[in-house]
Amino acid sequence: MLTDSECYNLFLKGDTAAYDELMLRYGDSLTYYLYGYLHDWHDSEDMMIEAFARIMAKRPRIGEGAFKAYLFKTGRNLALRLQSRKKRSEVFDPENIDMYQPAGEYLEEHIIKEEMKEALMLCLGRIDPAMSEALWLVYIERMSYSQAAEVMKVNTKKVDHLLTNGKKRMREELGKEGIERI
Repeated sequence: MLTDSECYNLFLKGDTAAYDELMLRYGDSLTYYLYGYLHDWHDSEDMMIEAFARIMAKRPRIGEGAFKAYLFKTGRNLALRLQSRKKRSEVFDPENIDMYQPAGEYLEEHIIKEEMKEALMLCLGRIDPAMSEALWLVYIERMSYSQAAEVMKVNTKKVDHLLTNGKKRMREELGKEGIERI
């Protein structure tokens, strides 16, 4: 399997199939992330498409291993611009994100996972939005601290601080819901 950088470099050389691969890899997760800002699936999908289109049109130089962070940063900037046009607040809200549920699970497992997701989303919605966003990017999107810092427009120390405090607050909030471990 090709890395993101390899796919992007192939696209720059004219291979549109490589760019399609990047859209398949990150289209859904970027849409879910943007939904945390926009609270509207159609706007989130539009901004995801717009983010990919901008990268495709501008063909920026993207450092090795930085495509996902660049994409999410582009999407976040587009979402914030749209949001300001619609006079919404600039708060990341994971509470309304509906996580994709893979098919083929047993009903009991599915119900337990759904309850855990609901509790997790509820607790994420109760903590500071910056902490919530940092936790989302690092633990759900599996970005590095530097990638999350780039997306959030803060330094890596700030991301580390947000994650440390965010995990502590999440433990407290999950404890209130009777959850000791996830």
